[in-house]
This record gives sequence, structure tokens and C-alpha cells, in this order.
Amino acid sequence: MHQIPLPVQLRPEADFAAFVSGPNAEAVAAVTAWAARSGDNFLYLFGTAGSGKTHLLQAACRQVTQGDRSAIYVPLEHGELAPSILDNLELWDLVALDDIQAIAGDATWEQGLFDLYNRLRESGRCLLVSAYTPVSELPLTLPDLRSRLGWGPGYRLLPLPEDDCEHLLKESAKRRGLELGPDAVAYIMRRCPREPSYLMGLLEEIDRESLRRKCRPTRWLIRQIIGARKS
Repeated sequence: MHQIPLPVQLRPEADFAAFVSGPNAEAVAAVTAWAARSGDNFLYLFGTAGSGKTHLLQAACRQVTQGDRSAIYVPLEHGELAPSILDNLELWDLVALDDIQAIAGDATWEQGLFDLYNRLRESGRCLLVSAYTPVSELPLTLPDLRSRLGWGPGYRLLPLPEDDCEHLLKESAKRRGLELGPDAVAYIMRRCPREPSYLMGLLEEIDRESLRRKCRPTRWLIRQIIGARKS
């Protein structure tokens, strides 16, 4: 799998099958088409932290690299990155840049991203970008970059309703082979934020602790984990 030479791995659960679309079916369809090269070459996703942007970007890259094409996922909030990471990205078939708000306001980064847009368009490559806010609200200093970011359609990722969050929790537990009974699910949904990122992080901890203790994820164990998170 093609990746940048940094300690950044695509999450094992980051695939389209594991993503609960809820009110975001149109956005998910657009990203799926982007990965298949049957949609728009340029896409822009935005939404609050935990809305699923990173999951979709990584899922798209995973799907692409399972075939005979190349894709690269670049998390721009990664502290070790320099603007030179953008050099030659047009050599990849599809490029996914996560959290571009992290570089907004930096003239060197903005110029590098502007140049990358132009190179990608000239070479017929595809770009998927994510941010917390719409293009119009990014604190950019380069007006031409704002226009490039608007080359393709933009999609806002909306929060999942409670029922969809519960479905996500159950299906994710099942995919992990984790026996999460109805009582445990109900307890989590009563006591925890109905946010996919929180629930997936909690589920990972439950899985890890269950394996370490060689026991089923009882309500007592879940209560201990939730309590440790809140302390």
C-alpha cells in the first residue's frame, strides 16, 4: 500500500463498508465515485471533528490501492510535515489531504497547495480535501487558492442521529468479533456522547481490555473504562 514515509497507517476499520452514512449518503456516494474515478476529480469535505472525514479519506485510499492504481493519504495536522511533502504528489493517481485548516494562513504551505492543484489538473489526477469549515470560512491569505478549493463540489458531513450511532456501535463491535450484548450497548448509549469518534475510541479500548483480561466485555468492565476516560 502506497503511503508517505511517516508513522501514519491507514486505520484497519477505514473502509466504506464500515461507514454508517446516515444523513451523509450523498457525500459518501461522491467520495466512492471519486475513488472509482467515475465522479468529480476534485472534492471538498467539511465538518466538525469526529464527523467521519478522516474515515472517508482513508477508505477512499484503501479502495484505490486494492487495485492497480496509486493513492496517498496526507494528514496535514501531522507535526512532522513540511510543505515539501506536496512536491511531486501529481505522480499519484489520487491524493487525499486531510485537515487543510492546519496550514491555512501559512504563505509557504498555501503557495505549495495552490501549485499542487494546478499540477494535478494538468496531469488529470484526482484530489480529495477535508477541513473543519467551508472553503469560504478558511483563513486563507492566497485568494487564488480559495478559488482552486472551489473547483469541485463541497459536502458538509452532518452528525449522525442517535439511532445511527447505536447501529455503528453494534456493527463495529461485530466486525471486531466483540460480543457486545444489548445491555452493554444500552449502557454505553446512556452514559457516553453520541459521537462516532468517541464511540469508536471507546470500542477500541473495550476490545483491548477484554483481550488483555481474557474476558467478555461485561458492563462492569465497560463502566471501569468509561470512568477512567472521565477522570
